[in-house]
Amino acid sequence: MSDLRPPRAERRPVKTVHHGIERIDDYAWLRAENWQEVMKNPEALPADIRAYLEAENAWQEAQMADTAQLQKTLFAEMKGRIREDDSSVPVTDGPWAYAFRYVEGAQHPRVVRMPREGGEETVLLDAEKEAQGHDFFRLGAVEHSPDHERLAWSADLRGSEYYDLHVRDLKTGRDAKHVIPDTGGSVVWAEDGVHLFYVRLDENHRPSKVFRHRLGTDPAEDVLVYEEKDPGFFVSIGKTTSRRFILIDAHDHETSEVRLISADDPLTEPILVAPRDPGVEYDVEEAHGTLYIRTNAGGAEDFRIVMTAVGTPGREHWRDIVGHRKGRLILSHMVTAGHMARLERENGLPAIVVTDLHTGREHEITFSEEAYALGLSAASLDFDTTLLRFTYSSMTTPQRTYDYDMTTRERVLRKEQEVPSGHNPEDYVTRRIFAPAHDGEKVPVTLLWHRDTPMDGSAPLWLYGYGAYGITIPATFSTARLSLVDRGIIYAIAHVRGGKDKGYRWYRLGKREHKVNTFRDFISVAEHLAEEGYTTTGNIVAQGGSAGGMLMGAVANMAPELFRAVIAEVPFVDVLATMLDPTLPLTPPEWPEWGNPIESKADYLNIASYSPYDNVKEQEYPAIFAVAGLTDPRVTYWEPAKWVARLREKKRDDNPLLLKTDMGAGHAGKPGRFDHLKDVALVYAFGLKMVGKAGV
Repeated sequence: MSDLRPPRAERRPVKTVHHGIERIDDYAWLRAENWQEVMKNPEALPADIRAYLEAENAWQEAQMADTAQLQKTLFAEMKGRIREDDSSVPVTDGPWAYAFRYVEGAQHPRVVRMPREGGEETVLLDAEKEAQGHDFFRLGAVEHSPDHERLAWSADLRGSEYYDLHVRDLKTGRDAKHVIPDTGGSVVWAEDGVHLFYVRLDENHRPSKVFRHRLGTDPAEDVLVYEEKDPGFFVSIGKTTSRRFILIDAHDHETSEVRLISADDPLTEPILVAPRDPGVEYDVEEAHGTLYIRTNAGGAEDFRIVMTAVGTPGREHWRDIVGHRKGRLILSHMVTAGHMARLERENGLPAIVVTDLHTGREHEITFSEEAYALGLSAASLDFDTTLLRFTYSSMTTPQRTYDYDMTTRERVLRKEQEVPSGHNPEDYVTRRIFAPAHDGEKVPVTLLWHRDTPMDGSAPLWLYGYGAYGITIPATFSTARLSLVDRGIIYAIAHVRGGKDKGYRWYRLGKREHKVNTFRDFISVAEHLAEEGYTTTGNIVAQGGSAGGMLMGAVANMAPELFRAVIAEVPFVDVLATMLDPTLPLTPPEWPEWGNPIESKADYLNIASYSPYDNVKEQEYPAIFAVAGLTDPRVTYWEPAKWVARLREKKRDDNPLLLKTDMGAGHAGKPGRFDHLKDVALVYAFGLKMVGKAGV
């Protein structure tokens, strides 16, 4: 053990006043004034901030030194469960089939194609080669042109999610000399194969402008197609499955607005489908001149699907094709020449429903397990197809990829996730239970354990939660998670309010003035699992990241006695200060989710009542491990840094408190598939150490 002492950040009080309320922030100085520059050049971080973060990193390394062998063991286990020469199931498009493929030992994939009817495979892009010489490399979008002559691809070289966009000539294998910088990473081709569209980030890292680029021209000459003036709205681009229209989507977390550009005539002006209406969301597909729109308009809280002619896109022309049914949340839809497939969720379980567009008849693709996860995608980029592709997995069942014929209803297994080191689903048990919340609601909980684990309350329990933005944590298979359950730990996911696990209402009751329900649900789940004998109070490791890290900070303040350890990855814990700073990338778009404390005193008081940083108390806390990324534009590095600094000042216990800041990565951590596992091994080792399983 090292003689190092825990770092103590200097207190430099900064006073602010909002709505007549005075707030003192002793650690506001950890927010670099030049944070925009740091996103692009981490070396620009001020020296005093760097010194503090490096001192915390040194302390973390010293305190975790005794787990070095455990981390190596965990990494080897997790790597051993990954097929190193893995590949995706090819997606067909005209005469070709495109896929991603890894070679043994590679951190990054190759993009390949082969003739549709079989033949020699060609490597179009080797991301492992492109990553050479870069400390950080994350591959973004990869899109081939409609004529199959070129490949547009993007890469983030800093972890700050500024993507450089390249265009490669597939005959020569060379990229065009012009690189388009500072994009959001996505790209959409016009059907002429000459023009492409992309989104550029502004000085505050917000995707706000859509540009059209013509091949062979200087990006400085690119045409601004759409600019979003409202800083609370982000812009994204896409394309209908029919490939007839390019989509421009302006949105925040509860309102959206879509424009269409003819993919065959990319110089035309965008056509507005329906003007934005606060609280109304919609997204668009198209077939044979008809728009198929998934929307919550007209009081359809759990969404419906409507149709209208392309020539009359306005809301007054919409008519139902799939009506609203309370409690059945329609998540997404896709349309081919003759069918529509939708992914929906009811009673916490997903389902895929296929509609014949000619007859209107529907049928559901059925599954038998108690809890499972589904994904829906295209098997072919050809519009005139009867095939769709879906993925299926559960907590015990590795992912399976199927191609499904929507006419014959034949299901063909195209790929089953391999676990090279071996996996027998019969060795594990998964259950879906419901925990009573403080107000009588029933919170879904997904459980996984090894059959040999004693179910007498003696086992430690690992409880994961998120609960924001309507995001649902699926009951999916994880090879990494097996390293916990194989050591006698019961793994649980708390599907708390703030997600859409039980419909849109479940989300609504976990946001803004109802946000505390998210935290109380998680606490109720922990209490219920102890009461039912799955584990005991104080023998629980809680884990969450990003907005789930806010959940971790809140429950650590509210019910520290329930948890042996709390792992908060890139945690959004300085909620009040962030929502008071409109210059930060995500702040204006986040106001619909959390409230606007600048304009509303009620919102200020509500956020102040739970913001983890603002509610750190002089009390005993569980062991805490916080993880940050220096170039993270989503949850800035100073949030966990400030939180840990205040915890060191206030907490009244000797439990470990660790902060690791990755000085060369952002929100998602290290990009390589194996390097990422080292990050997982570190936090797993911390949790295992805290519950006395480090030697198992």
